[in-house]
Amino acid sequence: MQVSRVRALRGPNLWSHHTSIEAIVVITPDEESVGAMTGFETRLRALFPQLSPLQPTGHNDTVPLTHVLELAALDLQAQAGCPVTFSRTTRTVEAGTYQVVFAYSEEAVGRLALDLAMALVQAAVEHSAFDLDGALAQLRELDEEVRLGPSTGSIVAAAVARNIPFRRLTDGSLVMFGWGSKQRRIQAAEVDSTGAIAETIAQDKELTKRLLDAAGVPVPLGRAVADPDDAWAVALEIGLPVVLKPKDGNQGKGVTVNITSREQLDAAYAAAIEFRDDILVERYLPGNDFRLLVVGNKLVAAARRDPPQVIGDGVHTVRELVDTVNLDPRRGNGHSTSLTKIRFDDIALGSLAKQGLVAESVPNKGQRVILRNNANLSTGGAATDVTDDVHPEVAARAIAAAQMIGLDICGVDLVCDSVLHPIEELGGGIVEVNAAPGLRMHLSPSFGKGRAVGEAIVGTLFADGDDGRIPVVAVTGTNGKTTTVRLIAHLLTASGLRTGMTNTDGVYIEGRRIDSGDCAGPRSARNVLLHPDVDAAVFETARGGLLREGLAFDRCQVAVVTNLGAGDHLGMNFITTLDDLAVLKRVIVQNVADSGVAVLNAADPTVAAMADNARGSVTFFALDVSHPVMSMHRAKGGRVVYVDDLEIVCVQGKHEHRFALDGVPITRNGAIGFQVENVMASVAAAWGVGISWDAIRLGLKTFVGESDNAPGRFNVFDYRGATVIADYGHNPDAISALVHAVESMPGLRRSVVISGAGDRRDDDIRQQTQILGAAFDDVMLYQDQCQRGRADGEVIALLRDGLQGAKRTSHVEEIQGEFVAIDIALAKLGKGDLCLILIDQVDEALAHIASRIAQG
Repeated sequence: MQVSRVRALRGPNLWSHHTSIEAIVVITPDEESVGAMTGFETRLRALFPQLSPLQPTGHNDTVPLTHVLELAALDLQAQAGCPVTFSRTTRTVEAGTYQVVFAYSEEAVGRLALDLAMALVQAAVEHSAFDLDGALAQLRELDEEVRLGPSTGSIVAAAVARNIPFRRLTDGSLVMFGWGSKQRRIQAAEVDSTGAIAETIAQDKELTKRLLDAAGVPVPLGRAVADPDDAWAVALEIGLPVVLKPKDGNQGKGVTVNITSREQLDAAYAAAIEFRDDILVERYLPGNDFRLLVVGNKLVAAARRDPPQVIGDGVHTVRELVDTVNLDPRRGNGHSTSLTKIRFDDIALGSLAKQGLVAESVPNKGQRVILRNNANLSTGGAATDVTDDVHPEVAARAIAAAQMIGLDICGVDLVCDSVLHPIEELGGGIVEVNAAPGLRMHLSPSFGKGRAVGEAIVGTLFADGDDGRIPVVAVTGTNGKTTTVRLIAHLLTASGLRTGMTNTDGVYIEGRRIDSGDCAGPRSARNVLLHPDVDAAVFETARGGLLREGLAFDRCQVAVVTNLGAGDHLGMNFITTLDDLAVLKRVIVQNVADSGVAVLNAADPTVAAMADNARGSVTFFALDVSHPVMSMHRAKGGRVVYVDDLEIVCVQGKHEHRFALDGVPITRNGAIGFQVENVMASVAAAWGVGISWDAIRLGLKTFVGESDNAPGRFNVFDYRGATVIADYGHNPDAISALVHAVESMPGLRRSVVISGAGDRRDDDIRQQTQILGAAFDDVMLYQDQCQRGRADGEVIALLRDGLQGAKRTSHVEEIQGEFVAIDIALAKLGKGDLCLILIDQVDEALAHIASRIAQG
């Protein structure tokens, strides 16, 4: 068994809506049936007892080794605690070659799972050992390393529950919610609206205290100190006991509380100086340590934090008691679990010494042994939810503290005997405010119920009913995609929406190209969704990007399938038939939002059949309203778009809107049939987005199919009294549509300039010139810049083969180079002639043609 290619599908894809790993796996004939591999399954289950059944109960099918690999990759992740359930193995047209697909929650973990699954299967084949515990430990460790922490994860989960899309912008905790102009961003538990000044103030504990004191919020006395002597002087000035801590710190690092002697203060100063040079001394407030979480203008959670401690049993030593407590599965290292393991370090030993104990002491039964003076969860402390106990005056003080500093999300540290009464009554005080506070203690407290703090934070980012989405239109098909994408984007722009667009020509934001080349894949689409100035997006969705990575979005508002016809690119990447192509292209239809619209070509049976896969509603379009699919859909009250008496008609029930084709320049008064179809699809898409009819009418009127608006899409020029048409037609269906269009245009002698894309089947290349040979007098064949895997001259030879027995063509000429071919064709034109130039390098070829025409 050998893996030849691995892809990470990062969005909805050919196989599922889940993020998935796809591997191309080749096996030998002996591995086609594991049932014939003596003792294999017995050995496999001995190595991995939790592996799922190889097939459903009652079946006795032939199971290839690739299916075992699929299940192993999925089940290893599941056993490691990853939430994955989907997998699939599919045989390809190549003997012994399979596509193995399984879901992942973190890409790196999915890739590692595949490697470990390979090792597991190989071990079962070779009668060798496999370290299952070690493999699961690797997966858990990697998953813990790369997945979002509990604080950020809770916010993401709350957003997902509200149907708000999200995207991690880094390997850390920087996350974007929503798309385009509606996006919001967080960094852990900090939101994008929080100012840098507020964060800076929160980091300066002395300045924070001064501001809180000015706002009437109780705070402990104290100030910054220069050295241990100065610290001792302050301690005597404000009165012992005191607290010593870094002026700018977090997670309790370098903090020592309840200092009562010079010796303790010197030790505390030495510990604090390890973290920061600026040291603060303040009066120690006796009482419990509370964390109050303020989100926006509300107190949403509160917890009492207790220092790490163990309770003696009269039998075990302190060290043994700590080891036992650390066995709690809720305790881990770092912030990935709800609790952190208690550290047995010098600080813990120092705390024991204050209690007259050492690590090997055996505390009395019921004796409470404190391992640290501070109560931070990051050092092993525990938390008890007290949200329902907080007195309104205490909540008001916490909210005032957050607002005084300017924090949208704020962790307020309060030291007080209780939160049941106002702070002033109990002599307590707020000792710190924290930007980007940890949420673990509120999500999964050691005692009490967790609080929906993630939901509260998302609620400050997005108003009720707002899902952060902008209208997204996805367009696919065989022909007409780029023109349709451009026209839809133009219609959205005419309605006032700042529109982003991707297609085979580039990436455009508000009509300005920011990237060039073939940008019809998910990476370019993701960049558009990332742009803050985009109110709507239109994406050309090509087969290649779908196969490589899946979609760039989880849901779209409108999915448009222009046509499939005889297909294109067949025979590549295991897409060998029209049905295969349809399954791939309908991915955008399957991922339309429940409230969205699928726009489908009713005259193309393969496309029309995709209606059964649509999540939302369907709008059909066709030239002929009497087409059975159109008639049935219209009778059921569905939306249809068709042509009647040289008008595009949009109908749903009794509501009807018409657009005269003489007001749609791209169609040349309705003479260019394929452009009429592109316009119908575009109007249906704009209708699905909710664009006004007046905006649609204006957009249709102002969209002119020239090289600056729709480059390479039936661009018409006048050259010395002859008609020149430039188009990017590159498959038999496109060529047929072009021939049909030019037949309606005058032309004394007709010539065509053509090359062929090498990544098509031989018959597809021949068929293009077979079609042209019946419609043009002169055919000029040129070899384009990229032969796409073909040998020199191979494509031209196939094109010439297609002209054998041509009904009309009387002259065939072979030319080396696209621009040379264009020059020769233009030089031969006389007044009244017509020349169709099928360009390859769209921008360069159009610029070359424009230059020649300008020269006259």
